[in-house]
Amino acid sequence: MANAIETVQPIPVVGHIEKKALSWSNIALGAAIQTFEVSTLGQPFEVVKTHMAANRGDSIATALKRTYARGGISGFYQGLIPWAWIEASTKGGVLLFTSSEVDYRARVAGFSSSWAGLFGGVAGGVAQAYTTMGFCTFMKTVEVTRHKSPDASASTWRIAYDVFQREGIRGLNRGVSAVALRQMTNWGSRFGISRVTESIFRGKDKTRKLSTSERLASSAIGGALACWNQPIEVIRVEMQSQTKAADRPEKLNLVSTARYIYQKNGFLGFYRGVTPRIGLSVYLTVCMVFGGDSVKEYFNKSKKSAQNANA
Repeated sequence: MANAIETVQPIPVVGHIEKKALSWSNIALGAAIQTFEVSTLGQPFEVVKTHMAANRGDSIATALKRTYARGGISGFYQGLIPWAWIEASTKGGVLLFTSSEVDYRARVAGFSSSWAGLFGGVAGGVAQAYTTMGFCTFMKTVEVTRHKSPDASASTWRIAYDVFQREGIRGLNRGVSAVALRQMTNWGSRFGISRVTESIFRGKDKTRKLSTSERLASSAIGGALACWNQPIEVIRVEMQSQTKAADRPEKLNLVSTARYIYQKNGFLGFYRGVTPRIGLSVYLTVCMVFGGDSVKEYFNKSKKSAQNANA
């Protein structure tokens, strides 16, 4: 126990800790990377993952067939416009801004880069959930699961309006507690595991600059291993799902939803959709951690070069 406690204690600060440059251009960069991610492979992974989490008896093959049957290739992009774009264009900037600030404060306080990355990821994930992700995630899930509902032919805007009329802002943010829990564990794990993997690659030379392949591998490993929290994601989807069932509780919270899933599908029900989610997580983490670090480094070098030229 003593050793476990000692591992989380701040370590002595050696040398000057440079704060990662962050400006409006960095926030815009986060939004651009996230929008690129969701507009390419991100949304198809999201749709299949959500379908399997909501329809827990379907295999990956069945989910792919049913998704294609709903609208061909465009069926894999349900909820992309406007909800995924709104979410992506805001949450990427929120994540990079919050995580960078908390990461710096943690390192100044004496924590290692791995712990600072974990703290930054947790803070960034929570900030995402309670700013824009709550209602955007809810509406994306509605788009994927409402094909079995009586309102399947209504426009996405009409659905959002009707929910707002009935339940107000709280209704549009249904399941936000699960979203917050998922996001804080998501990004805490992704950043934390990625930084630990980077430290392993560096070995004894903690100042060595990692190669492109090492940084890419660190991001991919962080993304894949972060999927340990799939039960939270399945609970989130069920809370926001429009799929109707006679025995489904009318008002769901984290505890009642978990109980319902276990009664219907057992322990394995909490891991439905984990395979496409691993694909999504690896792709997203590579874009945000590896891609974000690479592009920020490029802009920072360009900025320093311009300043030196004008000196």
